Amino acid sequence: MIPILMYHQIGEPAARGTPYRGLTVHSRDFRRQMVWLRRLGYRGLSMAQLMPYLRGEKQGKVFGLTFDDGYQNVLDHAVPIMEDCGFHATNYFVVRQLGGSNVWDHPEGVPASALMDAQGLRDWVAAGHEAGSHTLNHPVLPRLSPELALNEIRDSRDALEQITGAPVKAFCYPYGKFTPALADCVRDAGYENATTTARGLARQPDDLYALPRVAVARSTTLLRFLQKCLTRLEDSKRRQQERSAA
Repeated sequence: MIPILMYHQIGEPAARGTPYRGLTVHSRDFRRQMVWLRRLGYRGLSMAQLMPYLRGEKQGKVFGLTFDDGYQNVLDHAVPIMEDCGFHATNYFVVRQLGGSNVWDHPEGVPASALMDAQGLRDWVAAGHEAGSHTLNHPVLPRLSPELALNEIRDSRDALEQITGAPVKAFCYPYGKFTPALADCVRDAGYENATTTARGLARQPDDLYALPRVAVARSTTLLRFLQKCLTRLEDSKRRQQERSAA
C-alpha cells in the first residue's frame, strides 16, 4: 500500500473562522512531516515517478506527493523543503487561472490566494517537479455536458504541455468528483493516472484513474500524520466504506 499525500497551500493560515483555513499547512509543519518521512527511509515521488510502484513493477518505501491548484506559496515554501529532502512532487494546475487566484472558492468566502503564473509553472518543472492538470477552470466535471467535460480534460493538458514543453500525464478531478465515463475520458485524453479526494492508501489493484489520497490539513498532528501514512488505519476505513457502498 502506498500513501499519496494531498496538500493545497503551504504557508501562514488565514485568520480563525475563515472557510477552508485547514487547507493551508504551515511551512514548519510541512518541513517536520517531510523530514520524518525521510528519517524513516521513505522517498517522496511525483505521480510519474510513482507509476512503476502503483503498477507493481517496483517495490520500496515510497509515497506520492501532490498539491492541488498550483498555489504560489507552494513554489515559495514547499519547493526548498522538498529540495532539502530530495523529494519530488506533482502539482495540479488550473490552466485559465495561471497568475490568478482561487476564484472557485470565492463564493464560499475563502480569501483570494495567488496561483503560479506561467513562469512559476515553468520554474516548478525546472526544479524537477511534475505539472499535472486540474482542468481549465476547476468545474464540477459531472455537472458539465460530455463535450465540455472533454474540453476541460483534453485542452488543459495541451495547454500545459505548450507552456512547459514537458509531457503532462497526471490528472486530478476538481473537488474529487468524477464518473466512470469521465475516467474513460481522462484515459482517452492521454493521461496515465488520475487522483481523487477519496481517503485511503493506494493498492496495486486500484484503478489508476481513481486513485485515493491521504489528505493533510493544518490541524493534522505529526502523530496523526504518521498514522495516516504508515499504518493500515486509513485503508481499513476505506475498505469499510467500500463494503457499505456494495
